[in-house]
Amino acid sequence: MRAIYASDPDQVRGRLYAEEESAFRSCFQRDRDRIIHCSAFRRLKHKTQVFVEHEGDFYRTRLTHSIEVAQVGRTIANALGLNIDLTEAVALAHDLGHTPFGHTGEDALDALMQPYGGFDHNAQTLRIVTDLERHYAEFDGLNLTWDTLEGIAKHNGPVTGDIPYALGAYDKIHDLELHTHASAEAQVAALSDDVAYNNHDLHDGLRAGLFSEEQIAQLAMVGACYKEVDLAYPELDPYRRRHEALRRVFGVMVGDLIATSRANLETSGCRSAQEIRELGRPVIAFSDEIWAQMKEIKSFLFKNMYRAPSVMDKRSRVTIALKELFPYYMENTDQMPQRWRAQVAQAAGDDVATARLVADYIAGMTDRYALQRHQEFFAYDVMSGV
Repeated sequence: MRAIYASDPDQVRGRLYAEEESAFRSCFQRDRDRIIHCSAFRRLKHKTQVFVEHEGDFYRTRLTHSIEVAQVGRTIANALGLNIDLTEAVALAHDLGHTPFGHTGEDALDALMQPYGGFDHNAQTLRIVTDLERHYAEFDGLNLTWDTLEGIAKHNGPVTGDIPYALGAYDKIHDLELHTHASAEAQVAALSDDVAYNNHDLHDGLRAGLFSEEQIAQLAMVGACYKEVDLAYPELDPYRRRHEALRRVFGVMVGDLIATSRANLETSGCRSAQEIRELGRPVIAFSDEIWAQMKEIKSFLFKNMYRAPSVMDKRSRVTIALKELFPYYMENTDQMPQRWRAQVAQAAGDDVATARLVADYIAGMTDRYALQRHQEFFAYDVMSGV
């Protein structure tokens, strides 16, 4: 049963371009389906979280991560009586704007774009779904509902102060009320992201040999789950033991998020989705105890995975690739595909608009394609140095 503060598809604020809605799907289901079928979503298959795409078939990509976030979000939204379809749409879209090579690529592109307004992957996601996806006859973008666009723009909280360039540009034509919190559904999507990446990075880090089970067992939440498994299954083989422990870690995070958020929603006094937005604080949250334990996991992963010497070496190499590709394309826009060249021609004389188009093009590349183009233009393999 849907809660009174859940987002109601019958009360949606509509789309920028009016459309006749589907007879078979709610507006949020339609948003979700458009996201799944868009080109940027398919490219997530070859964009990575931490590892470079070609390093192994078992490591998570942005696509598998997005699916995991959506699965977690659906579970939580259902338990809280929220709109499952809106939660899923925001979760599936949240990483569309990521560059090749994950946050490393984003950092490199942001530095390169500083003279032109910078680069932010959340804002780029909004740019993709409102402009860059060009498949429909009557509009650019996916023409998603206001509620889904709002969730994409501010699922991590209000956006104030130094607003990312692409987000600010869109907000001028379609007010997303950036100063408020997003719906409870978007807040669920945001924290489902935390649940998903903390868990799968533990899995992937172990598989990559960046740390051991003995090391992660020193973490409070993880150690407690290993003890629980060992007590129940004392003779379990190592692979199953690892999986059983880490799936319990998953369960601890999700269970706590549901329990804490349910209590927050009950005491908030909110009686509509709009009151959730105007409350002035998030309603979806972990308990203080579990949040502290999650921060311990994040700190461990930062030191032992994201800043591991082998990962840092690859970070430096892919940063070189993007630092060389960006100025190359700025000087050689004729090397971009025809559709992009036509847009660059329209932006002639406007350095910011040209740089934004070059950034759009590079940000849309997969890991593999970026490395291929770099090797083609600069005649060496940046990953091997040969």
